[in-house]
Amino acid sequence: MKKKFNLENKTIIITGGASGIGKAIGIATARQGANIIILDINKKEIHKTVDELKKNTSISEGYLCDVANQSKVFSTIKKISKSHSIDVLINCAGISHIGPIETVNEDSLDKLYSINIKGIYNSIKACIPKMKKNKSGIIINLASIAGSVGISDRFAYSMTKGAVLSMTLSVAKDYIDHGIRCNSISPARVHTPFVDKFLKQHFPGKEAEVFKKLSNSQPIGRMGSPKEIADLALYLCSDESSFITGTDFPIDGGFIKLNN
Repeated sequence: MKKKFNLENKTIIITGGASGIGKAIGIATARQGANIIILDINKKEIHKTVDELKKNTSISEGYLCDVANQSKVFSTIKKISKSHSIDVLINCAGISHIGPIETVNEDSLDKLYSINIKGIYNSIKACIPKMKKNKSGIIINLASIAGSVGISDRFAYSMTKGAVLSMTLSVAKDYIDHGIRCNSISPARVHTPFVDKFLKQHFPGKEAEVFKKLSNSQPIGRMGSPKEIADLALYLCSDESSFITGTDFPIDGGFIKLNN
């Protein structure tokens, strides 16, 4: 009997796949038999993650790639496609920003745009022709609850994640007849190394206090884990989700519906 969420012989490309949520998705999908290819800008973490993934899958590769650089993305995807099919693209690469519009300078806005919006545009644009040729493909974009609800001091970040939701809908609509599905995942706060680094940098000596406050902003009383996001991504990568496209999936500990 075929096992649930079987991904054998599927090749999954994960941008930002060397750490955090991207890494967790790589591990979860590798355990189901997928071939994992990660794109990231951290060379050291790429090597560590590829070695870890090799414990769970026969094919694990990593490429140094800035998703904001279109020519680099295109050349990397072209290189990958010479020896692999491109069955799934998961866009995890992204950066955060804190502050209302008054404190957002032009350079910060441009950087957020180049990675969080243009980076996804570049990656999808590079992969779509390969998926069209195969008449199948799955695209998953990491959005955020910040793209759907108002969150204090997150003007620029929320703007980019709102764009991710719009891109998801557009791609799903435009390529449904080509057998390509596109969905997004919108986490609330997730406990990743980024969170620990942020607290240490901005709240020295008060890390535990602020961490508790951030955790309690989710009605469930804690942050999510990268593994929990990865398990949802695993479902959306699999044939079990074949009737789903053009949909955003909040995974937020009740933040959107219960924070009233």
